Amino acid sequence: MEAELTALAASGATAFVGLMVTEAWTQARGRMARFLARGEDVDVVDAELEESREELLAARRNGDEDGAADVTAEWRVRLRRALRDNPGAAEELRGLLDELAPAHSAGTTVSVNHNTIHDGTYNGPVIMAHSIHDGVHTPPEQGPGTR
Repeated sequence: MEAELTALAASGATAFVGLMVTEAWTQARGRMARFLARGEDVDVVDAELEESREELLAARRNGDEDGAADVTAEWRVRLRRALRDNPGAAEELRGLLDELAPAHSAGTTVSVNHNTIHDGTYNGPVIMAHSIHDGVHTPPEQGPGTR
C-alpha cells in the first residue's frame, strides 16, 4: 500500500506542478490548497503554492531544470506526507487529479512548426517531423518519364 501511495503522490505532484504553468492554475490552486491544508490555514498553503509557481516560472525562464525538479520534489513530499497521515485522502486526491488533469485521449495530436528549406532540389514532398504516427503515406516511386 505504501508503494501505491508513493506513486500517487508522485503523479499528483507532477500533475499539480504541470498545472502551475497553465491557464487552469487559478482553479487548481484553490482546490489543491484546500486538499493540502487539512487542519492548516488554507491561505498559508495557497501562498506556498503561489511561491512555488513563481520559483517554477523563474527556473523555466532561466533553463534551470534542477530548480523546476525541486518544485516537483517539494510537492511530492508534501503529498506523500498528507497521504501517510490520512490514507483516506487517496480517493480524494485521485478524484481531484481526474478533475483537474484528465488523461489526454490517445487521439492524434498536431503541432505546427514553420520550417524553411534553402537550396537543393526536391522532387516530392518534404516532411520535417519529430515523430509521425499513422496517416502519412508516401506516393509510389516515380522515376523520369513515368508521369
